[in-house]
Amino acid sequence: MRAVLKYTALTLFAIPWVLVPVWLVVVNSFKPAGEAAELGLGLPRTWAIAENYGIVLDRGGYLTGLVNSLKVTVPIVVAVVLLGAAAAWAFGRSRSRWLQAAYFVMGLSILLPPSIIPTVYLLRALSLDGGSLGYVLTMTGCRLGIVIFLATGFVRAFPRDLEDAAAIDGASRPQVFVRILLPLLRPVLFVGGVILIINVWNDFFFALFLLQGSANATLPLSLFQFASGTLQSLNWNLVFAHVLLTTLPLVAVYVVAQKRVLAGLTEGALKG
Repeated sequence: MRAVLKYTALTLFAIPWVLVPVWLVVVNSFKPAGEAAELGLGLPRTWAIAENYGIVLDRGGYLTGLVNSLKVTVPIVVAVVLLGAAAAWAFGRSRSRWLQAAYFVMGLSILLPPSIIPTVYLLRALSLDGGSLGYVLTMTGCRLGIVIFLATGFVRAFPRDLEDAAAIDGASRPQVFVRILLPLLRPVLFVGGVILIINVWNDFFFALFLLQGSANATLPLSLFQFASGTLQSLNWNLVFAHVLLTTLPLVAVYVVAQKRVLAGLTEGALKG
């Protein structure tokens, strides 16, 4: 009985904070511009689904933004996961004070955002400003601390005997990393990867300063440019349709990966 009351209270609490905003976005993306401007919660009097989503796909830069988001998200996640796992191995096994100081600095990078002006200046000096490569390198460095912070605790919990046994059998250090460490770190790396996907996919701040032109725009930038282009008479139906299409890939990732994320978090809690 107590559990029923608890879940009922949590559901009632979630309705105004989650269900109502989601319903508002969904239902107004199906309405014509005049009805959507009222921002009501009722069903459309006239349905305009094909028209709204067709305009977003045709003039909203959605497909270009989708390709650009994939083009920067995939290499950033792969690079951060692999480099972060290797760095966590070093931090977890070494007793060097310099490495411990470096680990502390990497932990701070999660809390303290990097200064954007020196970053832009450095990329300009390297002729990497405005393009995807400069953005990927910047985001890789900025997000590395997340995986290092998550994986270092795991590495410290693993017995050294596994690595020593592999070394006695003739495995080199790279082979120990690939065949021993990476499989053991798979749960936490999966959780870190999902966090990175959400983080990079929704990034607007760095993309606004580091990516120039609509040809390089990711989905958040495409949505911003699309909404800004009609600022004098904001069409909420088109904006909401773009928002739904922008979040759709993340929803798909969440639906597919939620069980493994929860399993990874649970395993991390047990190791902690």
